[in-house]
Amino acid sequence: MQNNSSLVVMSHSSSLFSHISSLSLPIFVLSFVVVVVTLCEMLRHVLCPKDKRLPPGSMGWPYLGETLKLYTENPNSFFSNRLTRYGEIFKTHILGCPCVMISSPEAAKQVLVTRAKLFKPTYPPSKENMIGPQALFFHQGDYHSNLKKLVQSSFLPSTLRSSVSQIENIVLNFLPSWDNTHINTLLEMKKYAFAVAMISVFGDEGESEKEGIKQLYQCLEKGYNSMPLNFPGTPFHKAMKARKLLNETLRKLIAKRRKENKLEGGLLGVLLKSKNENTENSKQRLSDAQISDNVIGVIFAAHDTTASVLTWVLKYLHDNQDLLEAVTKEQEGIRRRLVSEANRGLTWEDTRNMPLTSRVIQETLRTASILSFTFREAVEDVEFEGYLIPKGWKVLPLFRSIHHCADFFPQPDKFDPSRFEVPPKPNTYMPFGNGVHSCPGSELAKLEMLVFLHHLATTYRWKVVGDEDGIQYVPFPVPKHGFPISVYPRRSQK
Repeated sequence: MQNNSSLVVMSHSSSLFSHISSLSLPIFVLSFVVVVVTLCEMLRHVLCPKDKRLPPGSMGWPYLGETLKLYTENPNSFFSNRLTRYGEIFKTHILGCPCVMISSPEAAKQVLVTRAKLFKPTYPPSKENMIGPQALFFHQGDYHSNLKKLVQSSFLPSTLRSSVSQIENIVLNFLPSWDNTHINTLLEMKKYAFAVAMISVFGDEGESEKEGIKQLYQCLEKGYNSMPLNFPGTPFHKAMKARKLLNETLRKLIAKRRKENKLEGGLLGVLLKSKNENTENSKQRLSDAQISDNVIGVIFAAHDTTASVLTWVLKYLHDNQDLLEAVTKEQEGIRRRLVSEANRGLTWEDTRNMPLTSRVIQETLRTASILSFTFREAVEDVEFEGYLIPKGWKVLPLFRSIHHCADFFPQPDKFDPSRFEVPPKPNTYMPFGNGVHSCPGSELAKLEMLVFLHHLATTYRWKVVGDEDGIQYVPFPVPKHGFPISVYPRRSQK
């Protein structure tokens, strides 16, 4: 009896404890949040003198910040809503980093050019780890200058002249697979851009290695916009595993080239022959890690961005049929000249005589703004536009907002290549960045787009499959679902 009473008392006590616990849990969580917020506020007041202040804005959710909003909303809406609410400079938190975003040409010039020494180039830690810390994107000073000269030497017009026929051969072998079929434009453009990147980086040799590099890179790129959660099963963890294997593959290729003394061909050959001028011994060659990181960095810069731009080009030409016919007329004039001159292939000079097609690419770069922003990091506390940017915070010039400002580009949402018949105002058009860290491969990107559009416009036509519109990130903004289309020979057009 006594035991039963004890059990009843214990049962009631347990029930009461469970009830109290169920009530206490949210109170505990709330108290914890209050303590954390209070500590953060105290820390902010310690770090920021009272006579200085951060820009206005929202830091979003703890840790996540506003990352999900940035990569799920229409990017134009994300930026314009905050510009309307906070002004041309505001704070936020994306990809695990506190950030200040700026949207005026003058402010962008300060960060990228005038006061560039105060803002070192950087990416969020997740992307820096995936690309590689020795890549030129993340450095300043002599090391960066040396590397950029090496990369630029592979993509100068004088070097690219000999690449035109190689790129054209890729197009001629690639396009026939589109005959009378449905394709995902983005995926096809990635195949094309990757093929061009492989030729540019590795030259004509190493076909077996190139296929392995391609497969690993495709695994890596799936994690570019993921949160840096390095746990099994997460996109970031899978990407980092692929990155490790990619690094091993590249090091084996580097060792093979050195052993066989094959130091020619593509950017890799240039890097293998180069010396590291950032050491006391200027004759020391670049390390395997430096070469590997920069090869991956160039593939990243040359592959995804170009594929995304070409996807938008096809969409804009599809949506503007009169413009497509005008581009076709321009390219047919070039084709007739090629046929009349012993049926030769395209040359560098031919690509310099495509003014309308070039303006279509320029307007696509403006309207789509594949690089919505770039990352810099304050190397010290910086007074900027009346605000404080704390040391270590990321600073993001918003190319997209500048490109879509009606003050610089009237009717900014209208696709109008004719606006580039007159050069844009300084610092208002920056599709490849600005300053010493602007993209060194911009001429290669333009060249491969012009060669591709020459053959596409004169040979094929395309229709959208489905009627869903919108934008998605993979990792750059592209038409939803990669712009699925049905392609057919132009001669069968009704």
